[in-house]
Amino acid sequence: MPTRELGVWLHGTRVADLRGTKTGSMSLRYSTAALERFPGNAPLISCSLPLRRQRQDASAFCEGLLPEGQHRQALASLARVPSFDKLGILTHFGRDVAGALVIAQDEPGERSPGVIPYTADSLDDEVRTLDEHPLGAYDDSELSIAGLQDKILLVRLPDGTWGRPIHGSPSTHILKADSLRFPGIVTAEHAALQLARASGLPAPASELATLGDRDVLIIERFDRRTAGGTYERIHQEDVCQALGIDPSRAQGHAKYESAGGPSFDDIAKLLQQWGRDAERELEALLRTVVFTVLIGNADAHGKNIALLHPDATSIELAPLYDVVPTALWPGLRTEAGMFVAGVKDLRRVRFDHLVDEAVRWPVPRARALAVARDTCDRVHGALVEIEHDELRSLVAQRLDALTRDP
Repeated sequence: MPTRELGVWLHGTRVADLRGTKTGSMSLRYSTAALERFPGNAPLISCSLPLRRQRQDASAFCEGLLPEGQHRQALASLARVPSFDKLGILTHFGRDVAGALVIAQDEPGERSPGVIPYTADSLDDEVRTLDEHPLGAYDDSELSIAGLQDKILLVRLPDGTWGRPIHGSPSTHILKADSLRFPGIVTAEHAALQLARASGLPAPASELATLGDRDVLIIERFDRRTAGGTYERIHQEDVCQALGIDPSRAQGHAKYESAGGPSFDDIAKLLQQWGRDAERELEALLRTVVFTVLIGNADAHGKNIALLHPDATSIELAPLYDVVPTALWPGLRTEAGMFVAGVKDLRRVRFDHLVDEAVRWPVPRARALAVARDTCDRVHGALVEIEHDELRSLVAQRLDALTRDP
């Protein structure tokens, strides 16, 4: 079988090569340029792929760059490869992935990335035909992002309108279409993001719209930033990637702690090892746990929490995203994506469980008490700014339940 290999660029430097087989396994070897420029064992690409000379298994990391379900099938069909052929899909759609990596056969500068503006009618049509073009992907798109939800990757143009990125141009926003099975999810997620921001928790800007007769949520990407009138990529990875956990295992459930996926304690260990300011990052993680419990988000699994890589040697907890208050839909799961001090059902989590979870990481108990209380107080104070009645009522009930005697 001939060697199948792709280059991996980070901020203009070819830092590694990816090699793959048609059965889906992937390996990575860092380049001489990366080995000479950056410190050994640095989490340059991923915490699960520290900088070293030996070839490493990158299957789990690459799995995290690709969508799931029918969206994966659609990209594979466009690439004319089987859905399990990760390298084959990345060959066609690896130029704009989550984070700052550009994955391609040739130098990124040898192509001409660009943006095709949408008209109001053409964007409506794009939403209506999401089944045919998931992620808004075509042969010239060269983009990918993880997840199951109906999405389109967009570029915000200078006049405020939207465009379709081509040839690996960085997308700046993610459009999520409302669920046909659980209508109202995007409205609730928008309200949860508003609540997070109003509480002083980091969360991306978001807006609601109606396109193609469907409610949509448009979220600004936290792994992109403007610089001199252009967009730059910020490197990041989700927690499954950082821990080398393949989310496709266990019939696609390995992203959940109940199926062997990440725990909050696992995230804390990463932040202790690589965090630029470990104490601050652990407190940020505790605020994330508190907010997750308060909004009743049982889908906070290992792919819905991410880590930023501000430089070659450190990580930070990424802003909140995919903050769906699943408790508002009785048909959705109640078992937590990650357990809180061993409690699996979010409805049974109490304030002491939040503190006990943080103490395990370890955060001093007095500090954990203070941070958890402060987060609850912030969220309580921000509720008046939220217009979503169901979410406001749910959070008020959860605040009461957290402090009620068991």
